[in-house]
Amino acid sequence: MRISRRADGIAPFQAMEYAKRAAELEAAGQPVVKLNIGEPDFGPPPAVLAAAREATGHPLAYTGALGLPALREAIADFYGHHFGATVDPARVAVTAGASAALLMACAALIDPGDEVLIGDPSYPCNRQFAHAFGAQVRLLPTTPDNRFQLTTADVDEAWTDATRGVIVATPSNPTGTSMPYAELVAMCDLAAARGGWSIVDEIYLGLSDPAPDGRPPRSVLATDSPGVAETVVINSFSKYFGMTGWRLGWCIVPDELVGVLERLAQNFYVCPPTPSQYAALACFTPESLAVAEHNRREFARRRQLVVDGLAGIGLEVPVIPDGAFYVYLDVSSTGLTSSEFCDRVLAEALVAMTPGNDFGVAGADRYVRLSYAASTDDLTLAIERLRTFVGAGHVPLR
Repeated sequence: MRISRRADGIAPFQAMEYAKRAAELEAAGQPVVKLNIGEPDFGPPPAVLAAAREATGHPLAYTGALGLPALREAIADFYGHHFGATVDPARVAVTAGASAALLMACAALIDPGDEVLIGDPSYPCNRQFAHAFGAQVRLLPTTPDNRFQLTTADVDEAWTDATRGVIVATPSNPTGTSMPYAELVAMCDLAAARGGWSIVDEIYLGLSDPAPDGRPPRSVLATDSPGVAETVVINSFSKYFGMTGWRLGWCIVPDELVGVLERLAQNFYVCPPTPSQYAALACFTPESLAVAEHNRREFARRRQLVVDGLAGIGLEVPVIPDGAFYVYLDVSSTGLTSSEFCDRVLAEALVAMTPGNDFGVAGADRYVRLSYAASTDDLTLAIERLRTFVGAGHVPLR
């Protein structure tokens, strides 16, 4: 059987590869602390589970390809009162996870040979989706000096006649860092002025820290800047609402893309999962939003636990995250590459993390992603295991 070049060229998703190896150790009776996957341990709010139980007692027919009208309206309202953006529900497409939203956005916007700019490090599936539709992806290195985020100057300098768009995530996976709001808007304006588009991944926006004045985080859509009119925004129920396995997300698109995404959804997967959609309606009740906000604050406490613990071990976190639930730590002081460190920590200390080469090339050998979406008990245990692993002379810090 001849495998397509497209499929043959896709690298493994290392976070999932380490998950497989952790599962094998657990099956052999080894108690692994899994900090490699961004999966909140809380699960969905109770009202969502109750709504799911109620939904399964009724016929679950196909919905429209863009999702239940009531859910599209609820998402638009959520953007209004939570992220400061006025959104027409007609521009909201409910999708089979944020991955499907990105899949359809790439299908709608990318032709073979188009150049797409993405920061390095970044979520690996973003570049794989772009590659799958024939894009020439250029990874633009970022550094701790800019919080591992692209700048408008970076994009301006890199833009060529072949460039068609830019994909950014704020807050970012793997670093948990956000782009300054004015910089994000300026980048979208630049792309539009060059005749291009922007895809802004806001999957972790709900988990962002409030602004210093206490204001909640703002969506890129919370402005009438002209470039935002050409911007596709992607989000998900997986992170803020803890619905990872329910495979439900959404995107908010310019008017001219609504019909395009509807046709793509009809052909790619018919409609988003019906039970998940009915359950997700309960995400936007005051009760569920209070639960989600409580969980966000708990993640901030866990972040401090992890950052302080790593500092006590001598493992540096060069940029303290302000959203998501990841820290991007520098393991170069151990004398190990990130892959060597993750391999040995999993085998010898039974802690699963993800090496930087999952997320790009820049600094890939020195950085490791740790997810603090696990319980406080697991995080405390992981820090102690790492302390023992490093302090016992296995990998003496240089």
